[in-house]
Amino acid sequence: MRRLAAPLLMTLTLAACGAEPVWAPDEAVQKARYVSGNQPSITLYTVVNKRSGEGAHSALMIDGSERILFDPAGTWQYPLVPERNDVHFGITEQMRKFYIDYHARETYDVLEQTVRVSPAVAAQAMARAESYGAVNKAFCGNSVSDVVRGLPGFENVPATFFPNRISRAFSELPG
Repeated sequence: MRRLAAPLLMTLTLAACGAEPVWAPDEAVQKARYVSGNQPSITLYTVVNKRSGEGAHSALMIDGSERILFDPAGTWQYPLVPERNDVHFGITEQMRKFYIDYHARETYDVLEQTVRVSPAVAAQAMARAESYGAVNKAFCGNSVSDVVRGLPGFENVPATFFPNRISRAFSELPG
Protein backbone atom coordinates (compact mmCIF):
# COMPACT_ATOMS: atom_id res chain seq x y z
CA MET A 1 0.00 0.00 0.00
CA ARG A 2 2.85 2.38 0.84
CA ARG A 3 4.38 1.78 -2.58
CA LEU A 4 1.13 2.96 -4.18
CA ALA A 5 0.63 5.92 -1.86
CA ALA A 6 4.08 7.46 -2.35
CA PRO A 7 3.80 7.96 -6.16
CA LEU A 8 0.24 9.29 -5.78
CA LEU A 9 1.35 11.78 -3.14
CA MET A 10 4.29 12.87 -5.30
CA THR A 11 1.98 13.37 -8.30
CA LEU A 12 -0.46 15.44 -6.25
CA THR A 13 2.37 17.47 -4.77
CA LEU A 14 3.86 18.24 -8.17
CA ALA A 15 0.43 19.05 -9.60
CA ALA A 16 -0.10 21.58 -6.81
CA CYS A 17 2.88 23.55 -8.12
CA GLY A 18 1.14 24.21 -11.42
CA ALA A 19 -1.59 26.69 -10.45
CA GLU A 20 -1.77 29.73 -12.70
CA PRO A 21 -1.40 33.01 -10.78
CA VAL A 22 -3.82 35.82 -11.65
CA TRP A 23 -3.30 39.37 -10.40
CA ALA A 24 -5.81 42.12 -11.17
CA PRO A 25 -4.50 45.70 -11.04
CA ASP A 26 -4.99 47.72 -7.86
CA GLU A 27 -7.36 50.17 -9.55
CA ALA A 28 -9.65 47.35 -10.74
CA VAL A 29 -9.78 45.85 -7.24
CA GLN A 30 -10.50 49.25 -5.66
CA LYS A 31 -13.17 50.07 -8.23
CA ALA A 32 -14.95 46.73 -7.69
CA ARG A 33 -14.83 46.89 -3.87
CA TYR A 34 -18.26 46.14 -2.39
CA VAL A 35 -19.41 46.58 1.22
CA SER A 36 -22.66 44.73 1.92
CA GLY A 37 -23.46 46.38 5.24
CA ASN A 38 -24.37 42.98 6.66
CA GLN A 39 -23.04 41.55 9.90
CA PRO A 40 -19.60 39.99 9.28
CA SER A 41 -19.83 36.35 8.24
CA ILE A 42 -18.11 33.48 6.51
CA THR A 43 -20.19 31.48 4.05
CA LEU A 44 -19.12 28.05 2.86
CA TYR A 45 -20.35 27.01 -0.57
CA THR A 46 -20.31 23.29 -1.26
CA VAL A 47 -21.16 22.02 -4.73
CA VAL A 48 -22.73 18.58 -4.33
CA ASN A 49 -23.29 15.94 -7.01
CA LYS A 50 -27.03 15.08 -6.93
CA ARG A 51 -26.49 11.47 -8.02
CA SER A 52 -23.65 10.46 -5.72
CA GLY A 53 -24.00 12.99 -2.90
CA GLU A 54 -20.26 13.65 -3.16
CA GLY A 55 -18.88 17.14 -2.72
CA ALA A 56 -17.43 18.44 -5.96
CA HIS A 57 -16.17 21.90 -4.93
CA SER A 58 -15.69 24.20 -1.93
CA ALA A 59 -15.46 27.98 -1.77
CA LEU A 60 -15.76 30.74 0.84
CA MET A 61 -17.52 34.08 0.74
CA ILE A 62 -16.14 36.37 3.41
CA ASP A 63 -18.25 39.37 4.34
CA GLY A 64 -16.33 41.85 6.46
CA SER A 65 -14.89 45.26 5.65
CA GLU A 66 -15.79 44.26 2.08
CA ARG A 67 -17.24 41.12 0.51
CA ILE A 68 -14.87 38.77 -1.30
CA LEU A 69 -15.10 35.25 -2.66
CA PHE A 70 -12.28 32.73 -2.22
CA ASP A 71 -12.92 30.27 -5.06
CA PRO A 72 -9.83 28.06 -4.93
CA ALA A 73 -9.14 26.09 -8.09
CA GLY A 74 -12.41 27.45 -9.42
CA THR A 75 -13.33 28.28 -12.98
CA TRP A 76 -15.93 30.99 -12.31
CA GLN A 77 -15.12 34.44 -13.58
CA TYR A 78 -17.00 37.56 -14.53
CA PRO A 79 -15.64 40.63 -16.36
CA LEU A 80 -16.68 43.08 -13.61
CA VAL A 81 -15.17 40.95 -10.82
CA PRO A 82 -11.38 41.28 -10.60
CA GLU A 83 -9.43 38.29 -9.35
CA ARG A 84 -6.20 37.86 -7.48
CA ASN A 85 -5.10 34.24 -7.15
CA ASP A 86 -8.57 32.74 -6.63
CA VAL A 87 -9.86 35.68 -4.58
CA HIS A 88 -12.64 37.60 -6.35
CA PHE A 89 -13.49 41.18 -5.37
CA GLY A 90 -16.78 43.03 -5.71
CA ILE A 91 -19.16 40.25 -4.72
CA THR A 92 -22.46 42.09 -4.82
CA GLU A 93 -25.73 40.21 -4.35
CA GLN A 94 -26.00 39.88 -8.13
CA MET A 95 -22.46 38.44 -8.40
CA ARG A 96 -23.17 36.06 -5.50
CA LYS A 97 -26.25 34.80 -7.35
CA PHE A 98 -24.27 34.49 -10.61
CA TYR A 99 -21.69 32.40 -8.76
CA ILE A 100 -24.34 30.05 -7.37
CA ASP A 101 -26.12 29.84 -10.72
CA TYR A 102 -22.83 28.99 -12.45
CA HIS A 103 -22.44 25.89 -10.26
CA ALA A 104 -26.06 24.80 -9.78
CA ARG A 105 -27.45 22.68 -12.57
CA GLU A 106 -29.43 19.55 -13.24
CA THR A 107 -26.71 17.35 -11.75
CA TYR A 108 -25.34 19.63 -8.99
CA ASP A 109 -26.77 21.48 -6.00
CA VAL A 110 -25.05 24.31 -4.14
CA LEU A 111 -25.20 24.15 -0.34
CA GLU A 112 -24.74 27.52 1.39
CA GLN A 113 -23.77 27.60 5.09
CA THR A 114 -23.20 30.94 6.81
CA VAL A 115 -21.55 31.51 10.18
CA ARG A 116 -21.65 34.97 11.73
CA VAL A 117 -18.25 36.12 13.00
CA SER A 118 -16.68 39.17 14.61
CA PRO A 119 -15.16 41.87 12.38
CA ALA A 120 -11.72 40.72 13.57
CA VAL A 121 -12.33 37.11 12.50
CA ALA A 122 -13.69 38.27 9.13
CA ALA A 123 -10.56 40.41 8.64
CA GLN A 124 -8.33 37.49 9.57
CA ALA A 125 -10.21 35.19 7.14
CA MET A 126 -9.82 37.75 4.35
CA ALA A 127 -6.11 38.09 5.00
CA ARG A 128 -5.63 34.31 5.05
CA ALA A 129 -7.56 33.87 1.78
CA GLU A 130 -5.75 36.74 0.06
CA SER A 131 -2.33 35.44 1.06
CA TYR A 132 -3.05 31.80 0.18
CA GLY A 133 -1.97 32.04 -3.44
CA ALA A 134 -3.27 30.36 -6.58
CA VAL A 135 -4.69 26.91 -5.91
CA ASN A 136 -4.27 23.96 -8.25
CA LYS A 137 -7.19 21.84 -9.44
CA ALA A 138 -8.50 19.29 -6.92
CA PHE A 139 -7.11 21.29 -3.98
CA CYS A 140 -10.20 23.43 -3.31
CA GLY A 141 -11.25 21.56 -0.15
CA ASN A 142 -7.72 21.47 1.17
CA SER A 143 -7.25 25.21 0.75
CA VAL A 144 -10.67 26.08 2.20
CA SER A 145 -10.00 23.91 5.25
CA ASP A 146 -6.53 25.49 5.61
CA VAL A 147 -7.98 29.02 5.58
CA VAL A 148 -10.75 28.41 8.13
CA ARG A 149 -8.95 26.00 10.49
CA GLY A 150 -6.68 28.77 11.69
CA LEU A 151 -9.55 31.05 12.67
CA PRO A 152 -10.96 31.44 16.20
CA GLY A 153 -14.10 29.32 16.47
CA PHE A 154 -13.22 27.13 13.47
CA GLU A 155 -10.59 24.95 15.12
CA ASN A 156 -12.74 21.81 14.71
CA VAL A 157 -12.81 22.07 10.91
CA PRO A 158 -10.63 19.16 9.76
CA ALA A 159 -7.70 19.40 7.39
CA THR A 160 -9.19 17.63 4.38
CA PHE A 161 -9.48 17.51 0.62
CA PHE A 162 -13.17 16.54 0.84
CA PRO A 163 -15.82 19.27 0.55
CA ASN A 164 -18.48 17.23 2.39
CA ARG A 165 -16.24 16.86 5.46
CA ILE A 166 -15.86 20.63 5.61
CA SER A 167 -19.62 21.06 5.20
CA ARG A 168 -20.33 18.62 8.05
CA ALA A 169 -17.89 20.50 10.30
CA PHE A 170 -19.56 23.82 9.38
CA SER A 171 -22.96 22.41 10.30
CA GLU A 172 -21.65 21.77 13.83
CA LEU A 173 -20.31 25.30 14.37
CA PRO A 174 -22.26 27.59 16.67
CA GLY A 175 -24.22 30.37 14.98
